[in-house]
Amino acid sequence: MNSVQSNSRTDERPIAVTRVTDTEWHALEDDRLVGRGDASQRPDGRLFVSVDAWHDPVFDRITAAMTADLPTPLYAVVDETDQESAAAWRRAGFTVERRELGYLVPTDPRITGLGPVLPPAGVTVLPAGTAEEEPLRSLDRTVREEVEAGAGWRTMPAEVLPRPAWSTMADPSKYAVAKESDRYVGMIRVAPLTRQPRIGLIAVRADHRRRGIARALLAHSLGSLHRSGRESAWAEVDETNPAAIALFESIGARPTGATLELVRR
Repeated sequence: MNSVQSNSRTDERPIAVTRVTDTEWHALEDDRLVGRGDASQRPDGRLFVSVDAWHDPVFDRITAAMTADLPTPLYAVVDETDQESAAAWRRAGFTVERRELGYLVPTDPRITGLGPVLPPAGVTVLPAGTAEEEPLRSLDRTVREEVEAGAGWRTMPAEVLPRPAWSTMADPSKYAVAKESDRYVGMIRVAPLTRQPRIGLIAVRADHRRRGIARALLAHSLGSLHRSGRESAWAEVDETNPAAIALFESIGARPTGATLELVRR
C-alpha cells in the first residue's frame, strides 16, 4: 500500500528510519512508529516497494532509505487518482512505466452472452482444484516463456503474491484448465476473495490461440461465480493489450479506474 495522508507537519522533530528486516523499514519519531516501507519480489524477479506514511517528510525519508539500500530497478504501484502518492514517488525519482486498467466483470450469462459458449472441439475445461499439479505448472512455465518472448511478463497484472521461491504459482487450486488430449493448453486463475472475486490471469498457449479457448475459460469461471451468488468479479488489463481489452469489453465488463506502475532505474 502507498499512502500519503497529509502534506504538513506541526513540528520538525527528527525522524529515524531503520531497516528492521531484509524487506521492511520503520520510521520512528520519538520512538513512535510513524511510517513503514516494504519490498516484495515478484516471480519475474522485479522488486516492488510500497510505503505507508502519514506525512510527506516521512514518506520521503522512507523512500530515500529504501532506494539507498536496494538495487535498481525498483517498482511501485499507485492508483491513478491518488495524485499525492504519485507525486511522492516522483520526488523519489520514479517515473510511469505503464498503465493498467481495472474492469468490473459481470458474471450473469444473460449479460456476458457467455451462456451458450462451449470449448472448441476436442477441448475440455477442468474446474478449479481438479487439474494435475505438474502438468499445470508445466503450462504455467510455457506461458511465461511465451510472454517473455513477446510483450514481456511486465505486461501482466502488477501484483505481488506470496509463494515459495521455487514456484511461479501461489495456489494451483485456484486454476481452471483447458485440456486437449493429454496436454493442458489454457488456464484461468480466479481468487475467491471475500469482498469480490478477482480474475488474476487468463492464458492460452500460443499454438492454441484464436480458437475460443479464452472465452470458454471465462464462460466456465464466470458461470461458476454466478451460480454461487457472486454478481461480479474484478480484473486488470494492461492498456497496451488490445486483445484482452476487447475480450473483457465484449462480455460487458466496465472500466472502473486505472493503476500506474512506476519505476526507478
